[in-house]
Amino acid sequence: MARVTLDMLLRAYAQGIFPMSESRHDPHISWFDPHKRGILPLEDFHVPKRLARTVRQQPFQVKTDTAFQRVVEGCASPRPGRWTTWINDSIIDMFTGLYGIGHAHSVECWEGSELVGGLYGVSLGAAFFGESMFSVHQDASKVALVYLVARLRAGGYTLLDTQFVTSHLQRFGALEISRAEYLKRLKVAVTKDADFHRLPANAPPDDVLKLAKIDEIAAS
Repeated sequence: MARVTLDMLLRAYAQGIFPMSESRHDPHISWFDPHKRGILPLEDFHVPKRLARTVRQQPFQVKTDTAFQRVVEGCASPRPGRWTTWINDSIIDMFTGLYGIGHAHSVECWEGSELVGGLYGVSLGAAFFGESMFSVHQDASKVALVYLVARLRAGGYTLLDTQFVTSHLQRFGALEISRAEYLKRLKVAVTKDADFHRLPANAPPDDVLKLAKIDEIAAS
């Protein structure tokens, strides 16, 4: 199989195509362009009341881009109820490469020196393609998602792609749109400028919640 270059990978994302493997130890990569696409509208993000309380209590130190590869490896590792993942070594290498050139980012939750959860994704123009998340402590990945949305809103992003819609993401407002509608939004988003790091690293939790549309809190 021909080597996938970072330029090829970015061009695929710009066309709505993304890679996955069948399992953690399957060496092959498949490319997906689903008829229905999951997105999380940044203007209609829902924060459950209990999660908002957790964010305010600051149980984790939230950082960005300090342990990108560890986050990807955490997402690739088996967990109870999820004994295999779609992230193989080739995918880890590709996304680590995108991180190295500024086109991928991580949001991390730490307890002291322990990485306890986080998420990562690809950034292209004003589009952010959420790839995966993991958590070893309760709510860590959910807190990372709240901080991600706040960061994207602060940085001028217009599209948060979740690839597929799960019942977990539906709680936050995720919805499914047609491929045609997705491509229309994507075409506009990738031509715009956005800044993933515009939100200060030490932003207070109340500021984060306001940016994440705390005025539209969903029921717990």
